Amino acid sequence: MRKVSGICDYFVIASGTSTTHVRAISDNIIKQLREKGAKLRHIEGESEASWILADFGDVVGHIFLKDTRKFYDLEKLWAKAPQTRFEEPERLKRKPAKKAVKRDAKKSVKKPARKAAKKVGKKARKKNK
Repeated sequence: MRKVSGICDYFVIASGTSTTHVRAISDNIIKQLREKGAKLRHIEGESEASWILADFGDVVGHIFLKDTRKFYDLEKLWAKAPQTRFEEPERLKRKPAKKAVKRDAKKSVKKPARKAAKKVGKKARKKNK
């Protein structure tokens, strides 16, 4: 970034799936960098959490909601700067939640159990006659 702009040496751009997720990513980045001795100079956007900017001087973190990231498109805005993309390792990726399937109460009972219930019902009706 320094060759393109005097703002900083690096932008770190990340996305979250919800405002809670964006805050958690931001909190973790801040915690990790503080443990390495970096000092947080300025932070913006924590209350809305659709875009949190964390300024560490040479490194500026931008943590977005996915739609907000797409709208501002910083990667395109700073396209002349060298970029390195990091993808989440497969082992850490969340699998999509399975959709609940509505089932008919009669069909959810196993066939042998349904047959047994019918036999019991027939015997009870015969006794009552």
